[in-house]
Amino acid sequence: MNISQKIGKNVHNRRKKLQMSQEELAFHCQISTKYLGQIERGEANPSIKVLDQISNSLNTSISNLIKN
Repeated sequence: MNISQKIGKNVHNRRKKLQMSQEELAFHCQISTKYLGQIERGEANPSIKVLDQISNSLNTSISNLIKN
């Protein structure tokens, strides 16, 4: 599993834990739902800025999104 896939899995799991839809998270992060889906599937490499927006919206840290 590469880093993009790890981040995607962690974003997905955290979002589900918070019972948040992709649409809600994308809205809070000011990104498209399509782009969020690509991130969650490990198909996109989000910038640090986007990771920061995602981590803030999920009430976690960037490091938690990156770790196994």
